[in-house]
This record gives sequence, C-alpha cells and structure tokens, in this order.
Amino acid sequence: MADISLDGAAKTGTGIGRRLGLVAERIVWPLLTLAVALGGWTLIQQTVATDLPGVGETLARGIELFSDPFYIAGPNDQGIFWQLLYSLGRVLAGFGLACLIGLPMGLLIGTSQAASRAFTPFIEVMRPVSPLAWLPIGLLLFRAVDPSAIFVILITSIWPVILNTAAGVRAVPADYVQVGRVLRLGRLAMFRRILLPAALPYVLAGMRLSLGTAWMVIVAAEMLTGGVGIGFFIWDEWNNLSVPSILVAIVLIGLVGIALDAAMAAVQRRLSH
Repeated sequence: MADISLDGAAKTGTGIGRRLGLVAERIVWPLLTLAVALGGWTLIQQTVATDLPGVGETLARGIELFSDPFYIAGPNDQGIFWQLLYSLGRVLAGFGLACLIGLPMGLLIGTSQAASRAFTPFIEVMRPVSPLAWLPIGLLLFRAVDPSAIFVILITSIWPVILNTAAGVRAVPADYVQVGRVLRLGRLAMFRRILLPAALPYVLAGMRLSLGTAWMVIVAAEMLTGGVGIGFFIWDEWNNLSVPSILVAIVLIGLVGIALDAAMAAVQRRLSH
C-alpha cells in the first residue's frame, strides 16, 4: 500500500515538474528575453545612440497611433490599420499568384528531367536578385503602385514554392508512381491523386517560406512606390523625423509576420497529418 502511495506521489511530482517546465518554456523564457532586449535598448539609447527614442517614448507613440487606427484624412494620410490592410492585401495577392504559378512549375520540374534542365539555371540566376532590383521593372511594366508591388512580391516569393514542390515530387517513393501506372492514371490524375498528396509536406513548407518572403519584401517595395502601406508609412515618418513611429511600425511588422507564419504552420500541421 505504501509503495502505491509513493508511486502516486512520484507521478504527481513528475507531472507538476513537467507543467512547470512547460510554463518556463512558453512564458518565463520569452518574458526574460523581452526584458533583456528592452534593457539593451535602454542601455544603447542612454549611452551610444542618444537620439534613439527610449522605450517609454516609443510606447507612448504606439498608444497614440492605435488610439485612432481607422482615420482617413486624405489619400496618403490614413490610420495604421489601413496602412497595414493595404500591405496585407498586396502580400496575399502576390503570394497567391506565386502559389498559382509556382505549384504547377514545381510539379513539372520535379517530374521531367528536360524541364529541370531547362528551368533550373534560370531559377538559380533569378533567385538571388534583390527585390529592389525588380521594382523599376515593375514600375516600367505597370506604371501603378499596386501591380508593381504585387509583381515584386511574385517574382521574389515564387522560388520557394517551385523548389520545394519539385523536391517533394522527387521524394515521392517509386512504388507510389508504379501504383498509378498500374491503375493507368493519366498524367493529370497522377499529379492530383498521387504526386501532389505525397509531396504535400514539401509544398506547404515552400508556401510557408514564400509567405514569409512576401511579407519581408512588401516593406521595401512600398517604401519606394509610395501610396498607402506600412512600408510607405515608415518612409513618410522618416521624412517627418518621427523615429518613434518607425519603431512602432517595426514591432508591428514583426508581430504580423509571426501571425502569418503561425497561420501557415497551423495549415501545415492540419494538412500534413
């Protein structure tokens, strides 16, 4: 009887320790990291970069910006909500096009040696090109802010979709393909019923990378194209010498990036199992 009680106490202690470890991992350590970052920011602001706004000043500006995020005072003078909404719209449009074009290209490259030899050199040349290098081409082609920004997002975020899809198709076991041939599936049916489902974890990983790239690119694109958007907001606040607003926007960009990545990770977990 005593042995049973001791075993129960040991299991209870182990369970409590596990829960405390989980709390430390998910709450305590992130809060500690945040405290260190804020402390470092304050130290740098007070010793090295005295022109840098402090934590309190930046927080006050953030409260001011979010106290009226929906105002519209003119075509280019709008609240932070609208700036963010315009940027997200462009990102999702460019990301959607990247998936729409990149997915079939990746399937083709993954299944055809000839297509792989034809497209791989082109992809390897285009992939490292900076987003800013594409912006003048976009403006020349479309002569408008939205299409130019979407074009830049498309041309820089399509490569992870293509490469991951191709890698996923190549990783499909040969037995799966053989089953499709035994069933006399056509090429389209083979893609839809065998190759794409088997390669789905790779495809979703590529889409996740693509969305992260798209969100990083939009800020640079909007800073140069103007109009409404979080990138233009940063550039406009720099011209107004409002560095606290820029820091608030940087934090907001990071938080939205985390949210987008978490959403894609949730989709990835749901569809991969």
